[in-house]
Amino acid sequence: MPAEIIIPNQERLTQAVAAMRADGVESLHILADFDRTLTGGLINGQETPSIISVLYDENYLTPDYGAKARALAEKYRNIETDPAVSPADKKQAMAEWWNLHFDLLINSHLKINDIKQACASRRIGLRDGVAEFIKTLNDHHIPLVVMSATGLGEESIKIFLAREKCLLDNVYIAANAFNWDDQGQALSVRQPIITSYNKDETVLDNFPFFDQIKNRRNVLLLGDSIGDLGMITGFDYKQLVSIGFLNARVEANLPQFKANFDIIITDDGPLDYVNQLLQSIIKNPA
Repeated sequence: MPAEIIIPNQERLTQAVAAMRADGVESLHILADFDRTLTGGLINGQETPSIISVLYDENYLTPDYGAKARALAEKYRNIETDPAVSPADKKQAMAEWWNLHFDLLINSHLKINDIKQACASRRIGLRDGVAEFIKTLNDHHIPLVVMSATGLGEESIKIFLAREKCLLDNVYIAANAFNWDDQGQALSVRQPIITSYNKDETVLDNFPFFDQIKNRRNVLLLGDSIGDLGMITGFDYKQLVSIGFLNARVEANLPQFKANFDIIITDDGPLDYVNQLLQSIIKNPA
C-alpha cells in the first residue's frame, strides 16, 4: 500500500512547531531510533527488522547461527508487533530476546569483521530522505542522537552511517556495545542492555554527549514502536513532536500509534514530510 501521513491532532502539532520555530534551531535536537526508523523497514517488499537480519541469511557465523537467530526473531517479533500484548509483557519478552540473542552471537564467535560485512550489504539502506535530513541537521549544527537497541551494537551504526557518508560531527550514538578481545572477537555485551522496550530506563544524562543537548529543550523524536517514546524519559523538554513509522500490521497498530504519536508515517514511507517540517522550524519566525 502507498504510504500515508496521519496527524491525529493537527492543532497541537501546529502549535508545537510554531513554538519550536520561534525558539530557533539553537533550541532543537533530534532523538531517533535506528533500525526501521533511519533505515528502511522493507527491502523488496520483505520486512527487515534490523541490520542483523543479514547475518541470519548469509552464514557469516557458525553453521547453526542463522536458524537459531531466525527462530528467535519469528517468536519475539510477533510479540513486539502484536497490539494485544501489554507494554509490560512486551518489555519482559524483549529483554528475553535480546539476552538470548547476544548469548547466541557470542557463542557463535561474532567478530568485528562480521559486522563490517553485514553493514556492507546492499540489502539494507537508509529510509528515503534520511541522508538529506542528516545533512540539513549538520548544516545547521543541530545534534542528532541515535538511541538504538540494535543487536549488532553501536559499531554497526557507526560503520553503516560511515558507508552512507552520514557519520557527521553532529551525530551521537547511545546503543548497545560489545567488549572485544585483541583479535576482534566479541567477549561480552556491556550492561545494561538496551531493548526496544526499555528505552525509558536509558536516561540521556548518562551519556557523554548530554552537554551538547541539555539546553536544547525542543525535540523531534523518531521511532517505529511505542517503546521508542521512552527515549525522552527523564529529559526536561519544552516542546516535543513525536514521529512514528508504522511499518508492520498497520491496521491493527494504528489506533495505538494515533494515541501516542503526533505524526504517523505508514508502510515504510519516506522522510519527505519530516524534511519539510524541519525546514519550517529552521526558517526564521515571521
